[in-house]
Amino acid sequence: MSDALVAEREAAPRQTFAGEADRRRLTPPALKALVRLTAAWHVTKEQAATLVGVSPSTWDRIRQDRWQQTLTQDQFMRASALIGIYKALHLLFADDLADQWPTLRNQGPLFENLTPVESMIEGGIPQMLEVRAHVDALRGGL
Repeated sequence: MSDALVAEREAAPRQTFAGEADRRRLTPPALKALVRLTAAWHVTKEQAATLVGVSPSTWDRIRQDRWQQTLTQDQFMRASALIGIYKALHLLFADDLADQWPTLRNQGPLFENLTPVESMIEGGIPQMLEVRAHVDALRGGL
C-alpha cells in the first residue's frame, strides 16, 4: 500500500454506527436499500419489520417514506447484515435465484430446514451475521 493511501486511511475518521451524526446521515440510504431488498425477497410486512427490528406499523411508515427517525445502532447492524447478504447473493447467483434464495427452505445445518429468512428472524443479529458469513463463504469471499 502506498504511503499516500496509508496516510489517507489514518486521517479519515472511522465509520461507525455509534455516532448519531453518522446514523442520521446513513439512515435514508439504508432504509431505501432495506425496502428494495425486502420487496425483492417477497417477504411479508411482519417478516420485514422483524428483520429490521421495528414494528409492522413502523415498517409501513418506512415503506411509505413517512418515517423520520434515525436507525439505532442495533438496526444498523441488521441493515448491514441484510444488505451484505443481498449483495453477496447477487454476486453468487443470477438475479432470480438470488432473490428467491432467502425464502427457500434449506436443509443445511445452519438453517435446520427453515428458510434463511425464518432462521434470521428466529436467531436475530447473530444468525444474520452467520448467514452473511455463509453466503460470503459460498462465493469464496472467506
